[in-house]
Amino acid sequence: MEFDPNVRYLETHEWARKDDDEVIVGISDYAQSTLSDVVYVELPEVGEAISKGDQLGVVESVKAAGDVYAPMSGEVVAVNEALEDAPELVNQSPFGDGWLLRIKPSDPGEWDSLLDVKAYKKATEDEASE
Repeated sequence: MEFDPNVRYLETHEWARKDDDEVIVGISDYAQSTLSDVVYVELPEVGEAISKGDQLGVVESVKAAGDVYAPMSGEVVAVNEALEDAPELVNQSPFGDGWLLRIKPSDPGEWDSLLDVKAYKKATEDEASE
C-alpha cells in the first residue's frame, strides 16, 4: 500500500496536494485497491462551486461504486479528461496520472483540518481491522 507523505487526506480516502494556489484531488491507493478495477469516473463540471465534504463525483469499478468527496471548498478549475478514455489510470497511478480534479480553494485554512500521512495510515489500519 502506497502512502504519499506530500499530500493530505480525508478519512473517506481522498487526497489533496497543494500546487501553487490550486489543490489537486484524487483517491488514495488504499481506496483504489479496495474498489478494484476502475471502469468509470464521474466528475463535476469545470466552474462548479463545491463545499468541503460535499460529494463531487463517483468512481465505479467492476466490484463497487464509491462516492468522492471534496477535501476543500472552492471552484473546480480542471478535471482529468484522460480518465474518460482511461479510467484505469486511477488504479495504475492514484497519486500521479490518476488524479481527478483541481480546485481553486475558497478557504485555504481548510487545509489544516485534513489528515497528515501518519493520521491517515492509522485511519486505514483501524478501518481494515473492523
